[in-house]
Amino acid sequence: MATQSAKPQSEKPKKASKPPAACSVPPGEPVPVIKGSHVYLIDGSGYIFRAFHALPPLTRPSDGLPVGAVHGFCAMLWKLLQDSRRSSGPTHLAVIFDYSEKTFRNEIYQDYKAHRPPAPEELVPQFPLIRQAVKAFNIACLEQSGYEADDLIATYAKRVLAAGGDVTVVSSDKDLMQLVQPGLVMLDTMKNRSI
Repeated sequence: MATQSAKPQSEKPKKASKPPAACSVPPGEPVPVIKGSHVYLIDGSGYIFRAFHALPPLTRPSDGLPVGAVHGFCAMLWKLLQDSRRSSGPTHLAVIFDYSEKTFRNEIYQDYKAHRPPAPEELVPQFPLIRQAVKAFNIACLEQSGYEADDLIATYAKRVLAAGGDVTVVSSDKDLMQLVQPGLVMLDTMKNRSI
């Protein structure tokens, strides 16, 4: 029988510099991506900012917490899910977020995105709520320290294509257009247009 070792009384637990990521993959056996799979990779960070700027400020009545971006994000995600059911929808689906930390690009070039303003103050408390909402939809929620959503989307897309699957990148980010090729399309849900 294994025993649990106790920590010495003098040793205090180390405080984490940042709480663990709120993103996760739904429980259950993972379904492999194979030839014929169709994977939707949703630019969650892009969705957040679109939702935030598309709606007037909304707050939770009980405590005044801003929730407009959460509402807009969930409405956009729900619409995508409903629309995808009417067509040949995805076999796999993931929402991918920026980790909101410096990336490897900052090591290469210190001024990378240095002039970009910080996220609006009323948006910041909505980030964890949006990640919780993705989990409530039972959709894989992905992010990785040191990388932007674009990096992860490109990596997953390349792996899906190599496995013989098709990819739909759901985003309006023009930087991601360089990924478009046979087997990979971009879907801009705001303009209802595939590229």
